[in-house]
Amino acid sequence: MEISGVLITEEKLQNRIKELSKQIEEDYKGEEILALSVLKGATFFTIDLTKHIKNPVSFEFIELSSYGSGTESTGKIILNKDITGKIENKNILIIEDIIDTGITMQYLMEHIKEKNPNSIQVASLLSKPSRRKVEVPIKYCGFEIPNKFVVGYGMDYDEKYRNLPYIGYIE
Repeated sequence: MEISGVLITEEKLQNRIKELSKQIEEDYKGEEILALSVLKGATFFTIDLTKHIKNPVSFEFIELSSYGSGTESTGKIILNKDITGKIENKNILIIEDIIDTGITMQYLMEHIKEKNPNSIQVASLLSKPSRRKVEVPIKYCGFEIPNKFVVGYGMDYDEKYRNLPYIGYIE
């Protein structure tokens, strides 16, 4: 599959990420943040978002899947890699690339709540409200996008296109 077009340019992405970083920094008022990056798609977003936050930040990674190699979510969540450290009494900032149906994020939030964190907030680079099946709270949202299959800046189609510095789409 070929890229059909550019949805969000690199410059627009980076400007919005800096705005979100400032908002997160102000909201946490110097408190430590545990950035929980959802692999693999949120890697670029996690790095760029956290490098602009002046609060103490520690990192954890989790990998879930619901897409397989297609362009539609299967609705079945698979936990491929769980958190390795303790997150009890920590301020968790889940960093996600995109929230589509909301099913994966709902699963993840319930999974994290079981580990007794101090707080849980969600930062998602992209949100597709038109596809939502489950409402989940997104405190820090980069962009709301139309129902297009997006790639680039960490997001892939069958493991391709993750390294693009912008967000493109495939039709």
